[in-house]
Amino acid sequence: MKDLKSIKEIKKAVDNGKTVYCGNHSYTVIKDKNEEYLIKSSNGYYIGLHGKKGGKFENKLNGELFFTV
Repeated sequence: MKDLKSIKEIKKAVDNGKTVYCGNHSYTVIKDKNEEYLIKSSNGYYIGLHGKKGGKFENKLNGELFFTV
């Protein structure tokens, strides 16, 4: 297991074809058809990987523990 600490690290792992989890195996980070990075729950809900570009929370992740196996 490798912990990922930054937005840049997480995006790079996804772009390199790695499965990135958020918190546990029920949440994965994906890149959608619009080139946006999202956290997808196993029950089909989505949230952005981080705050909106140009916004107050642009550099804040919407999760605490990101990792690959």
